[in-house]
Amino acid sequence: MPALKQIDVALADRSYSIEIGQGIFSRLAPRIRDRFEASHVLVVSDVSVNRWSQQAIQDLQAVGIRADRLEVPSGETSKSVERLNLLWQEFQATGADRTTVVMAIGGGVAGDLAGFAAATYARGLRFIQVPTTLLAMVDSSVGGKTGINLPTSKNMVGAFWQPMGVMIELETLETLPRREYLSGLAEVAKYGVIMDEDFFAFLESNTSAVLERHPDVLIPLVARCCELKAEVVAADERETSGRRAILNYGHTFAHAFENLLGYGTILHGEAVSIGMHCAARLATRLGRVSTEFVERQKQLLLALGLPVEMPKLDSKAVLATMQRDKKVAHGKLRFILPDRLGKVSLVDDVESEALIETLEQET
Repeated sequence: MPALKQIDVALADRSYSIEIGQGIFSRLAPRIRDRFEASHVLVVSDVSVNRWSQQAIQDLQAVGIRADRLEVPSGETSKSVERLNLLWQEFQATGADRTTVVMAIGGGVAGDLAGFAAATYARGLRFIQVPTTLLAMVDSSVGGKTGINLPTSKNMVGAFWQPMGVMIELETLETLPRREYLSGLAEVAKYGVIMDEDFFAFLESNTSAVLERHPDVLIPLVARCCELKAEVVAADERETSGRRAILNYGHTFAHAFENLLGYGTILHGEAVSIGMHCAARLATRLGRVSTEFVERQKQLLLALGLPVEMPKLDSKAVLATMQRDKKVAHGKLRFILPDRLGKVSLVDDVESEALIETLEQET
């Protein structure tokens, strides 16, 4: 069965395809055998996707590939040095070598952790992303960012390690818990704000169908997000020119919220939604956009079931945490702020006073 949609990520000898559709999962094992000539696959998955990881193991074994399943607990707390070390040891115990393929099945946590383990074990193993959450499909599975958290900073330790392919089975979204699904919609809305005003309007016009997970809407929605992400990654794979930084819209705020509240207390997409609202309000304070922009973005986020209200945190603690963010350059905090709907810019001259006032502003 052909993929309903295929998107190429153009990175010279590291190029790969994103395949999106229903029935994709049945193609995994033959694809790995034929295209990647793998004889051993390590399936790294979180405990919430047992159905899919078990199917992958059975399908791989059916085509003559030795497959081992390595399970990690769900949630951001798994992105730790301790869990990474355990994964390395499990790789070694299975007899993994440089011909082994690592397959990540699950959400962003499984992909980030498995990808970083693959990037570092034996100086690099081949890697495939099979995202099962909306957030992972539209964001974290594409682009090669892998990593773990430190106690004081999110995603501070990691590597750029591109997958050999991303295979998106939309059927996995049917059983995704509602809160997890809504969380992914924050990253979806982000693409409209930073790159595509028409896509933002599409989301406004199709909110009900999006919330109902209607396939006729999900396919173009996921595909458009992946197209936009692929475009940015191809232009700035390692975030050296500043182009890829636009994907961090709302994230400097979000990572601070996640850290201070405790990883897992608030979902990443929930934090990004609040962070987007903070970034828009900061942009208004700096005279970059109108209050109408802030309100339009806010109304879409609310319509998608996402939060915008600041968590009850000390503003100075939030600022101090943001100053440890990996996006700090030359001692300066950098923010992605909107210029208009569909266009954002990197700003690094924001005064602390403006940030504190934004954080303390009533929603």
